[in-house]
Amino acid sequence: MSEKFNVPTELPRYPRSMWRTGTTLPTFPEMKEDIKVDVAVIGAGIAGVTTAYLLSLEGYKVALVDAGRILEGTTGFTTAKISAQHGLVYSEFLENFRPEIARSYYEANIEGLNFIREMVQTHNIDCDFKEETSYLYTNQEDKLDDLRKEFDAYQELGIPGQWHDSLPIPVKAKGAISMPGQAQFNPIKYLKFFVEKFIENGGLIYENTTIEGAVYGKPIEAYTIDGKYRFYCNEMVVTTHYPFWNVPAGYFSRLNIERSYAIVVKPETTFHGGMYLNIDDEKRSLRSATYEGEEVLIVGGENHVPGKSDNTFDHYLELEKFAGSTFGASEIPFRWSAQDITTLDKIPYIGPLSSDYPFTFIATGFNKWGMTNGTFAALLLRDNIIRRSNPHMNTFNPGRFNDKSMSQNIVTGLKMAKEMIAGKFAGAHEKIDNLEPDEGGLVRHNGKKVGAYRDPEGELFLVDTTCTHMGCETAWNEAERSWDCPCHGSRFSYKGEVLEGPATDPLERIEK
Repeated sequence: MSEKFNVPTELPRYPRSMWRTGTTLPTFPEMKEDIKVDVAVIGAGIAGVTTAYLLSLEGYKVALVDAGRILEGTTGFTTAKISAQHGLVYSEFLENFRPEIARSYYEANIEGLNFIREMVQTHNIDCDFKEETSYLYTNQEDKLDDLRKEFDAYQELGIPGQWHDSLPIPVKAKGAISMPGQAQFNPIKYLKFFVEKFIENGGLIYENTTIEGAVYGKPIEAYTIDGKYRFYCNEMVVTTHYPFWNVPAGYFSRLNIERSYAIVVKPETTFHGGMYLNIDDEKRSLRSATYEGEEVLIVGGENHVPGKSDNTFDHYLELEKFAGSTFGASEIPFRWSAQDITTLDKIPYIGPLSSDYPFTFIATGFNKWGMTNGTFAALLLRDNIIRRSNPHMNTFNPGRFNDKSMSQNIVTGLKMAKEMIAGKFAGAHEKIDNLEPDEGGLVRHNGKKVGAYRDPEGELFLVDTTCTHMGCETAWNEAERSWDCPCHGSRFSYKGEVLEGPATDPLERIEK
């Protein structure tokens, strides 16, 4: 158990999304009967909501279902940059793929950006959409060559970009690449339009409904976690961030997951626009936004594997320190964290689950860039389902394999095995009686190691910390009051409830 942390008055005590706080979404019922549709879309983030909307325009009867509330996953806890500038990906792609693949990735993300822009302009969607220049920069001497290599990749691939020796904001940089014509927005305001139009088009939405698996046949039968109810559908789309349906294609060994953090700051100095991301050891992301008519800054960074941080509050403190020293921070009204999934080769998996399951489609592994990758995923999934050709299908095909992905597959499997073994032998650090209010961690109870949390009123909650997905041991997340799995990123509340998949079953509650 980590050292007890007293939250500074500048930081909100509990995580909260600015996007979700400022926008009211309609609520939808839990599934309470068997449903027959043309397509079932499982997972209601930006990819799922956009896919459901697009298919409804094509005349399909579609059901959209989520294990929690719609848009309450990573889409609701994003920095919401709409950009094709994704770190050092293009130089890496040129090392591992043909130039056509790297160019295809760029064009697909620009297609996603252009779709968002066109929807906002055509339908007058009030979502704070704003054109911005995106900057990738470094202030580390040992990273300059990497940045120059990325700029060379831009030139080889015909990607618009310009080299700079400094930034237009008071952040130190030894070099930077700008990409013009990118954008930012409020994703919940934007997607609220899609939700409303989807319902108008006859779409069905079910919340708080966990789909655990499917039985193949004609039609497909997707069943709820308790087995009571089923979707009967001709085709199924899985956009659940981490695919719950991972057994057929072994996705548990083909995806990596990271947790990162963000704070919203009311700056004391003027911000001169742009969106920023560094490539340094201490990751930092910057963009402006509007909250209650006032300009604020979203400061992000501090990446780590879930369950692999001694004190998750420390990451917020580092962001607060950076923001305060750079722009000043008169107030920090929001803080949140999110998990992002990356494929073995950093290109998302979008398309048929596998050759054995041609009528189930997935979209996952957006590599922290879900606004463009997720939007493009919806366009590509629609084209798959309506049997329309798309020039990027092979680039994003989930069935692709290359030398790098195969070697990384082995490494990922070994890491998981290591975590499973290490977690079983991790010790408990405290006695239950030593837990203070609003404190959690591993304790000894009746001779066994268990997870414990004592809430602010003093009530004690005990759980078995073994993840119900594949048996890894979860770790206590002090900042979010959750149990996080380092293997595949499942998260559970202090009561054991599933907060994020791929797990579908809660942690076992233990009697006091």
